[in-house]
Amino acid sequence: MQATILVVEEEEDIAGLIAHHMHGAGFNVTVAYNGAAAFKEIDKQLPDLILLDLMLPDMDGVEVCKLLKQKPNTRDIPIIMVTAKAEEVDRIVGLELGADDYVVKPFNTRELVLRVKGILKRVKAPKEEPKLLSHGALIVDMDAHRVT
Repeated sequence: MQATILVVEEEEDIAGLIAHHMHGAGFNVTVAYNGAAAFKEIDKQLPDLILLDLMLPDMDGVEVCKLLKQKPNTRDIPIIMVTAKAEEVDRIVGLELGADDYVVKPFNTRELVLRVKGILKRVKAPKEEPKLLSHGALIVDMDAHRVT
């Protein structure tokens, strides 16, 4: 099953460029040009990952990220902020709000695709069960190197 990427970007040219490369990498892509449209798209279908611009016309991307991280049904969706805001304080605020990555414009589209794939791979990776050996009441956790 293909992952769905929601691109939230006010500039149509940039949104189209990102969508083209994400689609070329095998992703389903939806585009929203402002925060309100992003929430409408999310209500229709939860994306697997969001590429979020910080400078949107109706509400900034920081507010969008904050609202997404507060809702139970969207808090675990990975977010990559894609923005022209390159100051250290902007990157720190974005990451503190729960963004999984921060990419500064201009960016390399191939690198962006690889970042998306990397995050999705980590998010979708099955959680490994701890390796336990037991004999009677003795239990050895091989991963934690602990005996109980």
